Amino acid sequence: MDEMLTLIVHILTVGAVGSQLTGFHQFGVIQGCDESSCDFSVVFDGEKLGYYDYKENRMVPTLPEFADPAIIPDFIKEAKRWPNTCKYLQNIVNQGFENLPEELEAPLVSLYWKTEVKLRVSNSLVCRASSFFPPPVTVFWTKNNLNVTEGVSLGPYYQNSDGTLSVFSTLDFTPEPGDIYSCTVEHRALEGPQTRIWEVDTEVEELSLFPTVLVVELCLGISGIIAGVVLILKCN
Repeated sequence: MDEMLTLIVHILTVGAVGSQLTGFHQFGVIQGCDESSCDFSVVFDGEKLGYYDYKENRMVPTLPEFADPAIIPDFIKEAKRWPNTCKYLQNIVNQGFENLPEELEAPLVSLYWKTEVKLRVSNSLVCRASSFFPPPVTVFWTKNNLNVTEGVSLGPYYQNSDGTLSVFSTLDFTPEPGDIYSCTVEHRALEGPQTRIWEVDTEVEELSLFPTVLVVELCLGISGIIAGVVLILKCN
């Protein structure tokens, strides 16, 4: 119980607004803390709209740039009060559950790319550790069996509906033929580190060049046919 403990989950169900919308949406705040940090997040229909950054003292939106803009309510006062409240409640809960066995959930690890891979074009690899508890997880990246730290980022923890957590780590990279990347996740519920490997496929560029080569060949063939017809007409 000395790791992150989500103490309070507030979910307020409100009706959809607008004549084009039907049904209901869920809006709420997820609050949690551990011995060294606190989390104060705003959620809407299961998606995290933003969280309060205690180091920068501001609300940080988490939706991608291409998503529809969302207005995050002003919860700054509540977020600032939360650490003291959470520590107090955590002490009470820890005393009540001090002798209970700890529940562990091992993470599921997946590795995929952000956009369609093209050789020598900047891209991002995404390593997802999901459905684990408790935090933290540790994520390591390698390129051709060498540790990589540059261009690596680790996002905030996301709480799933069943109480487990998920987190994303990204690696910015430029694909080169033959490169091999790996993502390794460590968690105390695992018997050993879980590693996922991705290798740059040299056929990516060849496939992308195929339509161009085909078009050139067709143009040359058509040009040859036209030249032949012109010569025949001249001879006649």
